[in-house]
Amino acid sequence: MKQRIYIDTSIVGGYFDEEFEEATKKLFLRLERKEIIFVVSDLLELELIDAPERVRELLHKYPSDYFERVSITKESMILADSYISEKIVGKTSLADCRHIALATVNKVDVLASWNFKHIVNLDKIKGYNSVNLRLGFTMIEIRSPKDLINYE
Repeated sequence: MKQRIYIDTSIVGGYFDEEFEEATKKLFLRLERKEIIFVVSDLLELELIDAPERVRELLHKYPSDYFERVSITKESMILADSYISEKIVGKTSLADCRHIALATVNKVDVLASWNFKHIVNLDKIKGYNSVNLRLGFTMIEIRSPKDLINYE
């Protein structure tokens, strides 16, 4: 079974960012080889509306069967709010919390992000997972693309 990788907006933008493009493009190569499937959300699509055109259009270059689409639900909103109320991160990080909650509720294999401040951060990951476990969800695996590419 293919690994299901939830991607946030930083992954799409990272494709065109000098600092992140090498690992991001290798992750997309795994997608093209059909080794993985990207889980994308309506939140991602909303966040891409104001992005530069090349960033907005990147995912449209791939067939729809390369993606699994998930939507924001009441359950994911409550979970995201719990991360805030438990002070894992502040209120300004609500969108990040929603990505994590969407990935958790949809039981993805891993969430990929380049956001090291609020998402790919060991202390924050421990916090998200403590809330997840306390509320009856599974733990979420969170990694940067560097951890998700094949080194030959």
